[in-house]
Amino acid sequence: MKKAWWKESVVYQIYPISFKDSDGDGIGDLRGVISKLDYLQYLGVNVIWLCPIYKSPGHDNGYDISDYCAIKEQFGTMEDFDELLAEAHKRDMKIMMDLVLNHTSDEHPWFLESRSSKDNPKRDYYIWRKGKNGLYPNNWESYFSGSVWEYDAKTDEFYMHLYAKQQPDLNWENEAMVEELYKMIRWWLAKGVDGFRFDAIAHIVKAVGLPDADNPDNLPVVQAYQFFSNLDKVHDMLKKLNEQVLFEFDIMTVGETSGLGPEQALDYVGEDRNELDMVFQFEHMYLDAGSSGTGKWDIRSWTLLELKKIMSSWQTVLHGRGWNANYLSNHDQPRPVSRFGNDGEYREESAKMLATFMHMLQGTPYIYQGEEIGMTNVVFDSIDDYRDVETLNYYEQSRLRGQPEEVTMNAIHKKSRDNARTPMQWDDGPNAGFTEGEPWIKVNKNYKDVNVKQALADPNSIFHYYRKLISIRKQCEAIVYGDYTLLLPLDTEIYAFVRSVEHEKLLVILNFFDKTPVFDWPEDLRTDEKKLMISNYEPAEGEDVYHLTLRPYEARVYLLEGDCVKP
Repeated sequence: MKKAWWKESVVYQIYPISFKDSDGDGIGDLRGVISKLDYLQYLGVNVIWLCPIYKSPGHDNGYDISDYCAIKEQFGTMEDFDELLAEAHKRDMKIMMDLVLNHTSDEHPWFLESRSSKDNPKRDYYIWRKGKNGLYPNNWESYFSGSVWEYDAKTDEFYMHLYAKQQPDLNWENEAMVEELYKMIRWWLAKGVDGFRFDAIAHIVKAVGLPDADNPDNLPVVQAYQFFSNLDKVHDMLKKLNEQVLFEFDIMTVGETSGLGPEQALDYVGEDRNELDMVFQFEHMYLDAGSSGTGKWDIRSWTLLELKKIMSSWQTVLHGRGWNANYLSNHDQPRPVSRFGNDGEYREESAKMLATFMHMLQGTPYIYQGEEIGMTNVVFDSIDDYRDVETLNYYEQSRLRGQPEEVTMNAIHKKSRDNARTPMQWDDGPNAGFTEGEPWIKVNKNYKDVNVKQALADPNSIFHYYRKLISIRKQCEAIVYGDYTLLLPLDTEIYAFVRSVEHEKLLVILNFFDKTPVFDWPEDLRTDEKKLMISNYEPAEGEDVYHLTLRPYEARVYLLEGDCVKP
């Protein structure tokens, strides 16, 4: 397998608006990030992924970009960014930008020109169509509810937006527009940025003719992902992007690509494809989503067997052929300790167990801000406290459908993107040390018990457990490049697997729930040479290791062969 720095890295994702405010306006900023670089260096991460910091009206928290080459004033200046880049590089950390190439803001100069008249040179930078029989051009539904089409009275046509109406989709069939994007990407790379996370990159190509989706029930709008997600021509576009721009630079690239399995992912990340280094897959993020048509808001119970099947498939199919991006949370997902763990009695144990899971898989681990201290979902009492456009749209749609308020708010408490977007909890002072002003969104009430100051002071904290995991990964080749072998595929409580290369072998044992199952070591893995590398509990006195009674959410990693050094 080809070795690369980005395969050996650990990425820390920052949602700047919620990370650290330096000037008291209640909004996180670049100088706030600079002030916490030593903290991130101490944690041990190699790459910082910055969510969008470009100029933006903020209808979708920066994913609606109005100027790709300017910094949003609330975040600071381009000089602040240059300083951040330089200070990160001084600490041997790299900066990965979040880049939205599927759409812009409706306030972007390109769109202002595009909508000004049908014969404007930039009209075709976006996707415009006439209405059909007095209705929308087609029946597709947007990710944020309602039609993908928005009527524009000035030219009596509709423009497409897969997301909010303030986020018109770019037309990748227009070569002049694509060349403008290339020019912009070259500009950032010349600055010295170390990579990109390409937002919604799977959607840049739409089906020829924009056909209606099947709609036997005559619904007003329908999900039509097969017409704008992971189409074949996306790969032609990405290959060209590489050939024209990216290949000259030693960078990392990751694409947001929902709706695909590992075999399809190889079309993006195959070693010989020259498209992307890795993709974010979403199969495990759909585990707790029902099938009623309301998507993620229709919540169901997930099972460990389902999780094993999905993750094992990605681990084995991509091994030696492509690369995984491993994550349990980001700015769009609930907090993992609330979703896959136990954010009550076993918050610390389950947070450590889930961290062990992510960092022991093959692939680059991604840590989302606050995950390293076990931050949890937030329960706001009123919809007025929420800021996320997707959440607010869901609330309004549910109200119009007559869904009981209690049912709606329960779904929001579990799945709202604002669960990940409450301010970073730095200490137990006012506003959790995030700001001296009024925060743009309320702080989670549990900040006095869950914060960085407390975590740093406690050698047994979740934070210090993450430091150990990152340190172990840096020392053990088997964790980065080794084979993955699933054990006990039908066990409903224990997730166990082996990671191995020729000279190293590790055994990972994870109890995913609050029961006390027994793990019987396979005979062929029993050895007097075993060393306990890391565990979220102290070994019990007199325990029978080969018939190990696991405590709630217990995690253990044993070195069976080789010379990894215990940190």
